[in-house]
Amino acid sequence: MHRLDKNKIPKHIAIIMDGNGRWATKQGLKRIFGHRHALNSVRSTVEGAGEIGVKFLTLFTFSTENWNRPKDEVEELMNMLISAIEKELPELHKNQVRLKTIGNISKMNDKIQEKLKKATIFTAENAGLTLTLALNYGSREEIIECVKCCVQEINDKNMKSDEITETLISSKLYTGDMPDPELIIRTSGEKRLSNFLLWQAAYSEFYFTETLWPDFRKQHLFDAIYNYQLRERRFGKTSEQIKEDE
Repeated sequence: MHRLDKNKIPKHIAIIMDGNGRWATKQGLKRIFGHRHALNSVRSTVEGAGEIGVKFLTLFTFSTENWNRPKDEVEELMNMLISAIEKELPELHKNQVRLKTIGNISKMNDKIQEKLKKATIFTAENAGLTLTLALNYGSREEIIECVKCCVQEINDKNMKSDEITETLISSKLYTGDMPDPELIIRTSGEKRLSNFLLWQAAYSEFYFTETLWPDFRKQHLFDAIYNYQLRERRFGKTSEQIKEDE
């Protein structure tokens, strides 16, 4: 942590939490034990992000494709989600963490929807880290819904097609009220986005680690941020232009 430049902390970090099943298999356990142990990783990562001043932390919690997993695993994941919200909410609120969700929550069961709604309302006025859970989230579906919204507004004559801009599209995505992530972390050695924040990741820096998510802790987060700070973010410009702008 002492190596980090506090003036170059990314405002928004997104994490693809991968490797729970493999972690459990290595321990000779069922996959669900990996998911349970991963809650410690979430707690430590949220704590670390808050300590160093990250403003937004988005966790890829459950994708639209995850419904294809074994039924008993999905059910256990849903039960864990409910339990985790109930258990962690008081501490999150105490630390001024604001909880949000992105994704098609309406397709999740009523109990989860109710818990999430109460939790987001309960923490809505908190001024610290914004913790966003991507639940039943798929970036392609998100973009499709954005396109449908724009088409509807054009059909209703509330908007002209030439008014569609990058800024407009960004504002109509699930993440419309937060900045794009400067840093995206993926654990377990996999090197792909898996339908996560495809539009928002246009200029994100990527950090891939062999560490399986259940073993990930705040020091791993700090390592990722340190690596990020060693990079030069040019956004299409040359190094010379960047130095001139500074």
